[in-house]
Amino acid sequence: MNAPTSTVDGRSAWRGADRRAGVGALAGLRVLDLSRVLAGPYTAQTLADHGAEVIKVEAPTGDETRGWGPPFEDDGASSAYYDSLNHSKDNVCLDLRTDAGREVLRHLLSGADVVIENFKAGTMARWGLDYDTVLAEENPRLVYCRVTGFGVDGPMGGLPGYDAVLQSFGGLMSVNGYAEGNPLRVGVPIIDVVASHLAVTGILLALTERGISGRGQLVDITLLDAVISLLHPHAANWTSSGAVPQRTGDFHPTVVPYQVFRARDGDFFVSAANNRQFRSLVTVLGAPELADDPRFLTNAARSENRDVLSALLADRIACWDRDRLAAELEAAAVPASPVNTVDEALTAPQTRHRGLFLDTVDYRGVGVPVKLGRTPSRTPRKAVPRGTDTDAVLEAMGYAPDVVDALRSAGALGDR
Repeated sequence: MNAPTSTVDGRSAWRGADRRAGVGALAGLRVLDLSRVLAGPYTAQTLADHGAEVIKVEAPTGDETRGWGPPFEDDGASSAYYDSLNHSKDNVCLDLRTDAGREVLRHLLSGADVVIENFKAGTMARWGLDYDTVLAEENPRLVYCRVTGFGVDGPMGGLPGYDAVLQSFGGLMSVNGYAEGNPLRVGVPIIDVVASHLAVTGILLALTERGISGRGQLVDITLLDAVISLLHPHAANWTSSGAVPQRTGDFHPTVVPYQVFRARDGDFFVSAANNRQFRSLVTVLGAPELADDPRFLTNAARSENRDVLSALLADRIACWDRDRLAAELEAAAVPASPVNTVDEALTAPQTRHRGLFLDTVDYRGVGVPVKLGRTPSRTPRKAVPRGTDTDAVLEAMGYAPDVVDALRSAGALGDR
């Protein structure tokens, strides 16, 4: 079934645009989030944090990350994983397998400034909503962000992308871990997160250009792009020397010392990236003579004698408590820190001072990491259950109650 197009206004869908106008640098920007899992939802959430009005369209089965727990929130209705990627969004449930569901989507697309999707390659075209041939003509100002694993063309075009697979394929895993051990996955979904940051950058670039040309364009983001962009300095070292980078554990491939040591009460990281820092480090440790030892005079010499130097430093650091050593090295302008656990990092006074961890009646979680001098970000509001805003959004668009009921009966809204 189709609703009469004359009574439906896609730009009216974003009910909050007037209510929250002026809050954030992107206030009034209308973003349609068709994505799931991580990179796409995180992109949309970042835009929401800075004032964009975001509608997430979720399938009747739900974004699968709702089930990625424990831990779960709201009596098991959703996981902490999902909630941390989908706050500050309105949520509409549509079954895009139905003609009626896709017709509603088309109206939403007509009013959007930005759309974000990470469907399998060809899905939107199969639904008659291809960007190049359909959407760009119907909504010329639309900025269309597509997130895929490897892209839609080329030898691997269309293949699905998963964070750990791209860590492996893209070389990152090969340089993470200890030389005598297996390649290791980075302990966070770093490829998805970096792809999200690239997507936000690409969207803002396209919006800036739209202000000049009046036209939107495709923002083409892949997980492969993200992992290759992370290979510094290993890519540069290989292109320069031809030597294949190897795993060095917590050692830096070119800076010495730059590693984790064991203090009396836990792990402790030290970086002495230049000769001044190295002299200050060994002075604090009570071994100033090491700064004049020919084996350690320069970073090149320290690199050549890494094992000997590491052992000498390890013996001295083992005698210190982490907090006291951190304070002494901070006073000496030597970069160093205890290796904090996640709870220690989130509750550190400086983390709280920066608003990076919020614990209020309405929201408990990570804060907004990008700060602007004049324009505040939006205070996050909790992620909502699937379909929470479906009726209200459709009503704002001009769908009459009987039409909404008919859409629901037809299964276009995910329930009958």
